[in-house]
Amino acid sequence: MSVSPIVIEAPNRLVDMELRVSAPLNGHNLPIILISHGVGWSNFLSSYRGYEPLVECFAPNGFVVIQPTHLEAKSLDLPKDGPEGALYWKSRAKDFHFILDNLDEIISKVPSLEGRVDKDSIAIVGHSMGGHTVGMLAGMEVKDNVDGSITNLEEPRIKAFVMYGTPGIGKDLALTAAEKFPIFIDAEFSKMHREVLLVVGDIDAHPFFSERSDWRQDAYNYSPGKKSMLLVKNTHHMLGGISGYDCDEAAQLQDENPETMNFVRESTLAYIKSALNPLDTSWIDLKLQLQKDSDAKGIIKTK
Repeated sequence: MSVSPIVIEAPNRLVDMELRVSAPLNGHNLPIILISHGVGWSNFLSSYRGYEPLVECFAPNGFVVIQPTHLEAKSLDLPKDGPEGALYWKSRAKDFHFILDNLDEIISKVPSLEGRVDKDSIAIVGHSMGGHTVGMLAGMEVKDNVDGSITNLEEPRIKAFVMYGTPGIGKDLALTAAEKFPIFIDAEFSKMHREVLLVVGDIDAHPFFSERSDWRQDAYNYSPGKKSMLLVKNTHHMLGGISGYDCDEAAQLQDENPETMNFVRESTLAYIKSALNPLDTSWIDLKLQLQKDSDAKGIIKTK
């Protein structure tokens, strides 16, 4: 079942928070997956209305999926010239602190869900700018380009982190992107110590962002501690179309591929299940399977 819009009053936010919650009709002790949408140029996929391919995988497999609409969403049409700039980068991470602070109220808005949720088993996935948001919640520090302060919004209540197609290090950011998105210049992966899975298309590269073809792998290469990276073969930034079915952005990148999209979401599910439950072998089983299959859709690296 899916309920939307759920609106939670947020006095310290420009607008109240709009959410969608999806969950199985049955079952108890259901863990939670939070989704942080990307920016993109679509009107509605970059909001709680998007990422249906992920929701349709996670919820039927026993997860409560919570999707907020971040403040930069086109559907909200808020000013883009505030102190955080057009991306509302700091507010995005704070949205998830707010959700976890108000989790009981959110759950109460969904019929028959109260008493069925494991509020201590929480994972988060984020795509593109959403990956940057997940990185902040996993400990990545960001220098505010307006006042020079260092922002750390690590969230200890989240136990598993997945970053899709995340922006890389600032020193290799192209000049055009640096001028438009200055917040990427001083992101600091060296403080992102939490265990994270980075999912990247092996041809996810664009000169607007960086001349380096492996720029979006930086969150794996430049962060400390245990990390995993799933490198998806012959795949661009949309990872087969995870942001929505028949997504125009994926089509323009020639990246819409149901087989790839399914591989990405099933692999994500395997990682989260094992990250939240040490007795679950889904992630280990997947790694062994990919090692044996020369035609596998992806390669897993660990450190």
